[in-house]
Amino acid sequence: MLLLSDKFSDFQLASLALAAALFMPMSALAKTDLANRLVIAGEAGGGIDHLAIVDAESNLLWEYPTSAIHDVHLLPNGNLLFQTSWTRIVEMTLKKEIVWSYDASRMNGNEGKNVEVHAFQRLADGNTMIAESGTARIIEVDRMGRIRKEIPLKVDNPSAHSDTRRVRKLQNGHYLVSHESDGVVREYDGEGKVVWEFDVPLFGKEPKPGHGPEAFGDKTFAAIKHSNGNYLISTGNGHSVLEVTPAKEIVWKLEQNDIEGVTLGWVTSLQELANGNLVICNCHATKKNPQIIEITRDKKLVWKFSNWNHFGNNMPASLVVDDKAAVALLEELKNVGI
Repeated sequence: MLLLSDKFSDFQLASLALAAALFMPMSALAKTDLANRLVIAGEAGGGIDHLAIVDAESNLLWEYPTSAIHDVHLLPNGNLLFQTSWTRIVEMTLKKEIVWSYDASRMNGNEGKNVEVHAFQRLADGNTMIAESGTARIIEVDRMGRIRKEIPLKVDNPSAHSDTRRVRKLQNGHYLVSHESDGVVREYDGEGKVVWEFDVPLFGKEPKPGHGPEAFGDKTFAAIKHSNGNYLISTGNGHSVLEVTPAKEIVWKLEQNDIEGVTLGWVTSLQELANGNLVICNCHATKKNPQIIEITRDKKLVWKFSNWNHFGNNMPASLVVDDKAAVALLEELKNVGI
């Protein structure tokens, strides 16, 4: 746990608050406060290859070129942790100074191996968790890039591009892993033992090729722990979000056309808001549909985001920032002259 002290700046305190309680619900925001909602997102593969920060009115505030991106974090110190390729991860200030980097293509025994990274996370002890596809492992590295912990992953259908998608280390020290190529979510304990596993169902449908709304499959992208102890799973080309109990019972499901006026494509990033609302990233859904939506638990649309000037049809990684953290981030962007 990070402890607050008077040594932190207002921006750092706001960012810490973001890490503890990431969002102010849209329903609690006055209309004038919408200007403080920010979107940090990455698009790659569609001709707009960058990580960018935009406001709710789609004004571009910050950007940095990337060649691939599946994950992004706003750190407590105000820096951004993201990837510039399938193998290179950087921590960058808003002044675009790289203060830490890691190259999975050549470090810690990976020279000459086919490896990709689709998830990473800065941990409370300062180390960085990195999930490697191809080598099928999770590693935790220190600031010098030295491995401090290594967890082998169970992979039934090996693929350097899709062994894993989103991976998160949980508060109990376990790792929650979305295995795209297997269509399975697995929870590993701190020693690497699989303690929970959920095979994403096809619900009686036949798989269909493609990436858009017309496709279908079980290529899960993300899994997070719900505040009630259940699991929230984005099913990728399954066009849905599932809430699954530890006993593997599906107790809630958002399907492709449940939201009026919205068709879900490849469902990727998930965020749970303080009031139980969900923020969902809607990738490969075509220009007819929003790239991000916020919904209530009874499937009411609260907010939608579309910005095709700065994010196209290939935006899998997104982070919505509200309230004090957004105000602080806006102020910091002004200070650095971006």
